[in-house]
Formats: sequence, structure tokens, C-alpha cells
Amino acid sequence: MKKLLQTLATAISGTEKEFTTGSINRAILMLSVPMILEMVMEALFAVVDIYFVARIGEEAITAVGLTEVVLTLIYATAIGISMAATALVSRRVGEQKLRHAGLAAAQTILLGVGLSIVLGLLGFTFAGDILRLMGSEESVIEIGIGYTRILFGSNIVIMLLFLLNAIFRGAGDASLAMQSLWLANGLNILLDPLFIFGIGPFPEMGVQGAAVATTIGRGTGVLFQLYILFKGRSIIQFSPHHFRIRWGLIKRIVAIAAGGTGQFLIGSASWIFLMRIVSVFGTQVVAGYTIAIRIIIFTILPSMGMANAAATLVGQNLGAQQPERAATSVWRTAFFNMLFLLLVSILFFTLAPQVIGLFSEAPEVVGAGVEALRIICIGYVFFAYGMVISQSFNGAGDTRTPTIINFFCFWMLEIPLAYFLALYLEMGPEGVYWALGIANTLLAIICIIVFRQGHWKKIQV
Repeated sequence: MKKLLQTLATAISGTEKEFTTGSINRAILMLSVPMILEMVMEALFAVVDIYFVARIGEEAITAVGLTEVVLTLIYATAIGISMAATALVSRRVGEQKLRHAGLAAAQTILLGVGLSIVLGLLGFTFAGDILRLMGSEESVIEIGIGYTRILFGSNIVIMLLFLLNAIFRGAGDASLAMQSLWLANGLNILLDPLFIFGIGPFPEMGVQGAAVATTIGRGTGVLFQLYILFKGRSIIQFSPHHFRIRWGLIKRIVAIAAGGTGQFLIGSASWIFLMRIVSVFGTQVVAGYTIAIRIIIFTILPSMGMANAAATLVGQNLGAQQPERAATSVWRTAFFNMLFLLLVSILFFTLAPQVIGLFSEAPEVVGAGVEALRIICIGYVFFAYGMVISQSFNGAGDTRTPTIINFFCFWMLEIPLAYFLALYLEMGPEGVYWALGIANTLLAIICIIVFRQGHWKKIQV
């Protein structure tokens, strides 16, 4: 037990950064622990945020749910560029070319900031139209438009939080990524009730207060990240000339990021279409579905921590010319992830009414949330392999393969199947949930088959 605690302490402190030699299980543990803790805080924020918003009412939950669905387009862009950052930085670190790693990191930051400005202006200007397009009732738009405007207008902090943490992870500095996200979301959670309900000297802002808390919390996290980078505490270090635009490198980043962004835009757009179908069945069903999705995120994000660890191990080991070690790391990480999600799925299926009941007392909302949670968690075992292997492709710089797989599974199968089951066969929202589980199961099977073929080992970045 003492040895295990010492190992966990080493993982959290981030003092160990060599992952291309030694025990693979230890390497997975050293990277996974801080990445899982990083994602646990992100997941905790998602649940706590909807918990406080739910105290306002069903319209507030719906406004947050619809806004979050559209915001996934920004998340997708941020994650796509982050994939490029992780792939390039981890490969250069594996090759022991730290100066080139710093240059790649700086150029991804320039690209991310430029895109976030454009997206922020569009989202802030057309916030009401976005909610209306998602099928919002006018009462929901009135309550939620301020929330939507603030989050779109301040999306640069979302972009940088994702991007800078991806740079840390690619460098093997997973503990720094963890610290920044704990600071950002910890502050966010503390500020949420203060701004929403007007506690003490804080103004009562309702659902808009949740957006203010998010912006302050994540903005503080970004300031911490920048301090770490520019004060030299990370192995990635910058100099002024790194921030001169290098069009050749920008093109390489865009080539990788385009696949990553496209990959998540496909997934995000499918969530938008699914939410649009669910919205046909009324505000209470949307509220229940939103709560269920937040709870699912609570467990999926820690699993993504393991998937991110696999991506870093793939990039660094390919850089060190050890492709078989990279492959072994992926299979072992996926197996550990499957064990975790299997346990979670059993708990959620058994305790769904109690879990959903923590967030709402309305019988219709609870019923809708229980149905969504139980059906979706059936596919958790397959989610485990799908998310790890997809991230491993991305860690190798092969963002094209998972993009094609996502396109087929989500747009060619999931969306038409959801529409067919929910509306044509009149299964209602249950049809949407079954379509989601079926599509993700097929995605995992395809990922396993393609990964075994080994083309990802030959990708040059």
C-alpha cells in the first residue's frame, strides 16, 4: 500500500517525465492519474453547474442544454487544434527536439486565438437566432440569451484552456494540465451559486451568472497556464521568435487540426441533430436528457483522461522509434478503461432514478432522464475501446482515419437511425437513445479493426 501511495504521489507531482522506457503499466499510471484527476474536475463542474441551474427551473436547464450543444462546435475546434498540438509536441519530445516542440506549441496558440476571435463575434451577435434555430421556446430564449452571449463572447478562454493543456500533455507534463483545470473549475464551482443566486455582495444573475462564473474560473486557469509556460516551469519553453508566424508549420498544424476538428464537428453536429429530435417531445424531455448527458459526461471525461494518456504515449514512443511499445500501451489502456466503465454502467443502470432525482423533482423530467441514462450506459463497454483507440490515432497524427469513421457512424448511421426510430417508428426519445448506443458500438468495432492494421505507425508529423 505504501508503495502504491508513493507511486500515486509521483504521478500527481509530475516529477517523472520519461515514458519511452521502463514499465508500460507504470507509464500508463504516471500519465493517466493526473489526466483522470484533470477530467474528474471538468466532469464535476458539468454536474455541479447543472445542479445549481436546475434550481432556477426547467427553462433554465433547457437553455443551458441547448447552448452547450451548440458550444460543442467551439469545443470541437479547440479539441481539433489541441490534437495537432499533442501530436506535434509529443513527437518532438520523443525525438528529444525540445526547441522544435516549443515552436510547434507557439504556432498552435496563434492559430487557436485567431479562430476563437471569429467564432466569438459570430456567436455573440447571433445568440438569439442560435437558440431559436435549436427549437427553443421564446421563454427559454429570454432566460438563456445572456448565458449564450457570454459563453460565445468569452470562448477564447475555452480555446486556450484546451490548447495549453494539450501542450502540457504532449510534453508529458500531465500534472500541470491537472493543476490548471482544478484551479479553473474549482473557482468556477465556488462562484456558480454566488452569481446565480446573488449570495452576499454578488448580484443575482440567474442562469447568466453561471456563464460569468465559467468565464472567470477558466480565465484564471488560462492565466496560470501562461505563467507556467513563460516562467519556464514546463519543459516546453518559448522565446519571442517562436511567435512569428511560420506559414509552413501553420499549414502542417491545420492539416492535422482539420482532421481533428472535422472529427469532433461531425460528432458535435450529430449531438445537435439528436437534441433537435429530442426537442420535438417537449421541454421536460429535453431537461431530463440534458441532466442525463451531464451525468454521462461526468464518467466519460475521466475515461478521456486515460484516452489522452494513450495519445501521449503513442506520440512519444513513435518519436522514439518504438511503434510496438506504442501499440501495447493502447491495448492496455483500453482494457483498464473498459473495466472502469463496466463498473460505472452497472451502478448507473441500477441507481438511475436516485441519480437523476438529485437534480430534479419533477416526475416527467426524472422519468425522461432515467430512460436516457439507462439506455445510453448500456454501450459504455464499447465506448471504452472506441475513445481510447480514436485518441491513439490522433496521438500518432492520423486524424483522418477517426474522422472518416466518425462520419460513417454518426452521420450515415446515428442521425438517420435516430430519426427513423424516434419519429417514423414512433419510439419517441427512446429511439434517439438506442441509435446513440448502436452507433458508438459500431464505431468501437471499426476502430479496433483499423488499429490492428497498423497504418497509424507510419504517419509522419
